Amino acid sequence: VQLVESGGGLVQPGGSLRLSCAGSGFTFSSYVMNWYRQAPGKERERVAFITSTGRIKEYADSVKGRFTISRDNAKNTVYLQMNSLKPEDTAVYFCCARRSTISINCDHWGQGTQVAVSS
Repeated sequence: VQLVESGGGLVQPGGSLRLSCAGSGFTFSSYVMNWYRQAPGKERERVAFITSTGRIKEYADSVKGRFTISRDNAKNTVYLQMNSLKPEDTAVYFCCARRSTISINCDHWGQGTQVAVSS
């Protein structure tokens, strides 16, 4: 089982980044996919999730209207489009797979990708 994030980097405030997370070794299309982030000295927080079919998407208040989660089950990939980035969005971003929306814990985690927002 593997989840591999990509697309992180350094961007100026107001800029955009698109993160990708490719899954393998499990039935990707059956899982709720999530993006979390963890900033230095802070707890990990869930940024967004998307249900297996993509019908339901939910976002943390801090990113609503700026971030968009999507998935392509044919490519076993989940995306996070991040627009209007702010310095407080700086964090390591992780994707993870949960069996359902009522599952508390993720079954599979990626290694993370660093996002830095700075001028």
